[in-house]
Amino acid sequence: MIREACGDYSPPIWLRNGHIQSVWPSLFRRVPLFEPRTEVLATPDHDELHLDWYRQGSDRLAIISHGLEGNSRRPYVLGLARALMLQGWDVLAWNYRSCGGVMNHLPRFYHSGATEDLHTVVTRALRGPYKNLFLSGFSMGGNLTLLYLAQLGEHIDSRVCGGIAYSAPVDLAGSAEVLALPSRKIYMNRFLQDLQVKMQQKAEIFPNLIDTRDFARIQNFHQFDNLYTAPLHGFRDAMDYWNRCSALPHLKNIRVPSLIVNAADDPFLSSDCYPCSLDLLGRYVRMEVPRWGGHVGFVEWRKDGLYWSERRALDFLARTLG
Repeated sequence: MIREACGDYSPPIWLRNGHIQSVWPSLFRRVPLFEPRTEVLATPDHDELHLDWYRQGSDRLAIISHGLEGNSRRPYVLGLARALMLQGWDVLAWNYRSCGGVMNHLPRFYHSGATEDLHTVVTRALRGPYKNLFLSGFSMGGNLTLLYLAQLGEHIDSRVCGGIAYSAPVDLAGSAEVLALPSRKIYMNRFLQDLQVKMQQKAEIFPNLIDTRDFARIQNFHQFDNLYTAPLHGFRDAMDYWNRCSALPHLKNIRVPSLIVNAADDPFLSSDCYPCSLDLLGRYVRMEVPRWGGHVGFVEWRKDGLYWSERRALDFLARTLG
């Protein structure tokens, strides 16, 4: 079930480094794309999600889920959106609660297993004129996408034709341990800086529920998820959250063609994020492990501006629908 894809993806020698691949697109990539039409979507619990629609009259729609502390305008989201649109797809990129520059209304925010929000987005999309719906996700959004498809299992809407996940931490506990390593401190600090600003905003709105006075002592996701994610979202602690929201043990329940692309040099992922057995993947999920690519990298130099990951998505869709 595993396909070694390094023969397909061969970056320049200076990009054969997981850390360079992980930061290059964020620093230097610019994706020209027209301004989307935005929508504020109400959730069943009286909160809201902010959506970006790229419509061109298609009967096929792709939904893109971003990564941790990302948003719908990140280069990796826009890059995939543009590639899909070039192949005739409409695209819906959505922001998790508290992401995209707009704070949500409730004490809760988002997490790796918030499939109820993805379901709200999918339900909204299926009210449109679409005959095919494709789900894609990057990093945390990849785990979220896979977990959602697994939870639906055989009850999935027939219009959902497949899913693809890039750099997906399907083993949340293991990936948290990797990011806690001293060699990953630069990434961990960046996440915590962004999350601190967000939690301080939350604390101002809900001072009786959220306390950020000791935030400076937090050094890793175990501490952050214990203090904030778990209690705000109904989990016992960080380990309970990770165990219940990791897609890994549920992949075999997916019933639509799905692809996981995790680079071998990804500095964020644990060894368990590369499942290759039929017992873990099931009959519908394919695992690909390019030798290079970093975390949500897969940089490529082409006249059309596409990255390898985007070309891979188009190829996967062509084969799936064909």
